[in-house]
Amino acid sequence: MSLSSVLSADAIDSAIKDCQAPDSFSAKKFFQMCGLTKKSPQDVKKAFGFLDNNGNGFIEEEELKFFLQKFCPGARVLTDKEIKAFLSVADDDNDGRIGADEFQAMVLS
Repeated sequence: MSLSSVLSADAIDSAIKDCQAPDSFSAKKFFQMCGLTKKSPQDVKKAFGFLDNNGNGFIEEEELKFFLQKFCPGARVLTDKEIKAFLSVADDDNDGRIGADEFQAMVLS
């Protein structure tokens, strides 16, 4: 499975282009632009599974660094500032990682 099975390639491309500059990534805006906010909870969970590189049920800081590359292989890595901002929006229990339920709540809120 790839993210293009859940999202349109054009929407992914637009979202990636919007945050090309370092420190321009906003998780909420990105998910709106790529269309994930309009998907079903099941599709959001599918996307989470694709983003969870090691399959441990969480997206950790190291996985967040390469977050955009999961959507588009040539995309840039997230900056430390962007990773911290992403975690602050999504990590409800402050354990330093994003679980599937936290991810779904953030995307669909």
